[in-house]
Amino acid sequence: MARFPDAVVRDELDNNLLNELPTIQINQIPAGDDDGVRLARMLVDIDVYAVTRADAIGVARDVHVWVTGELRGSSSSTLVIGRTGAITLPAIRPYENTALRRVGATYEIFCHPVS
Repeated sequence: MARFPDAVVRDELDNNLLNELPTIQINQIPAGDDDGVRLARMLVDIDVYAVTRADAIGVARDVHVWVTGELRGSSSSTLVIGRTGAITLPAIRPYENTALRRVGATYEIFCHPVS
């Protein structure tokens, strides 16, 4: 992800996580809805893993600004991103490995295909 050049962005964590920090993990939650025609509402969980709490909070803040600001209104050749917002704000989340810190948030993203 060009917006976060110093981070690894992935949908699944692997056994090499401690060597690939900071890592941004993005997962679509099995929820959300659509209007049956075009508009979809995705719920997305974004977790940041870093060596320190400060680093994790800093990257999570940057992700939050990107999702709620820069991503809103953007498009690709096939998709238009409409409204975006935070369902839960970035916060410390527990993680079983004490060698790293995890901060996460949940977002809703409304999108539709390009007309």
